Amino acid sequence: MKEVFFNRNKINLDITNRCTLQCKACTRHYLLKDGKKIPGYDMTDYEFDLVLDKFDSFIFCGNISDPIFHPNFKGFLKKIYEADKYAWVATSASQRPKAWYKSAFEANPTATWVFGIDGLPHQSHMYRINQDGEHLFEMMVMAKEMGIDARWQYIIFSYNEDRLAEAQMLAASKDIKMLITRSGRFPA
Repeated sequence: MKEVFFNRNKINLDITNRCTLQCKACTRHYLLKDGKKIPGYDMTDYEFDLVLDKFDSFIFCGNISDPIFHPNFKGFLKKIYEADKYAWVATSASQRPKAWYKSAFEANPTATWVFGIDGLPHQSHMYRINQDGEHLFEMMVMAKEMGIDARWQYIIFSYNEDRLAEAQMLAASKDIKMLITRSGRFPA
């Protein structure tokens, strides 16, 4: 990560209302459970261009979505790269193929990608329902091998707290930094 990131003029964008996950403590989960529509829409290219001119750093961390499902997400990443600005991508969804991830990493090779895999890859679906943690882990490793700043976000829940040391060894073996967070949320 560029050290100047936290000193820059930055914005967090929730650029779509789409996600394939059903995380148990997510607002999206409760809205769907209650039969309500997920608010929001896909940010337009015009809207993105307006904020591109005003900010130096862009955080793509959806509140009820995952940025990888925006139809022009790779285009946004490329624009940020070409403008010599900074992008931080937080993703937990895993329903894109390997070729999609590769082209997204190539669209902005200076972006930081944070992969939310809560637990060892084979168990992360316990909280992040519908996540293929093994596939997402492979995409994180591929990103690292491509020279991308790839990080593993591991939220500690009761189901995965006893596997943290094993996850840390796995991350170290791939030279991937971990972002470890304790959660007050209920476990899976």
